[in-house]
Amino acid sequence: MELILSAGIGALAASGIYLLLRPRTYQVVVGLSLLSYAVNLFIFSMGRLRVNAPPVLEPGGVGDLLRYTDPVPQALVLTAIVIGFAMTALFLVVLLVSRGFTGTDHVDGREPPRGD
Repeated sequence: MELILSAGIGALAASGIYLLLRPRTYQVVVGLSLLSYAVNLFIFSMGRLRVNAPPVLEPGGVGDLLRYTDPVPQALVLTAIVIGFAMTALFLVVLLVSRGFTGTDHVDGREPPRGD
């Protein structure tokens, strides 16, 4: 399972970086989203996924590190998801305004020369 998760994170990160280097702004926004999903999965996987383990210590219980799941990566990923949605919405608004001002959706605002 770890190999599949690692391959999925790698594929998301590679796709995100590839789309970040594209000349159109919509592809850049999708690339940023894919890259943030890859980072979220990476952070979540660092939290030692456990089945049927409480996320915090039980009252009166002994602090045994093998009996609970670390809640910090879960909280970080949840916060990153919310921030990612807000960031994507902001980028889409900036993309629409930029397209209205320049008439193109290229990152630098210029259409590439055509070889006609």
